[in-house]
Amino acid sequence: MDTTIYPPATAELARKRRELAPAPLDAFKAFSAAVFADGALPAVTKQLIAVAVAHVTQCPYCIKGHTAGALKQGASEQQIMEAIWVAAEMRAGGAYAHSALALDTMRHAHEAA
Repeated sequence: MDTTIYPPATAELARKRRELAPAPLDAFKAFSAAVFADGALPAVTKQLIAVAVAHVTQCPYCIKGHTAGALKQGASEQQIMEAIWVAAEMRAGGAYAHSALALDTMRHAHEAA
């Protein structure tokens, strides 16, 4: 029995996506190619950003794909790991920043008591 909830990316899954919705798939692929092309930011930087975002969104397919993309664009393993640490800090920072909501709620609860 397979214990993962994420099926491996296969040619069969890709074929089924194309079969079920070819126009949106083509549009998505064109959008992706435009986004990750060299521009004001070089492609390697865009892939490093994608690695960080993939870790925040916790998408295993994106983590694998954009890590491979970053390596292909010339990123070092150290750069990839630093991007992951940026993601970890931002994720933790979000919890810290949102603590203001809990603190504000506690303040209001004390004022109402």
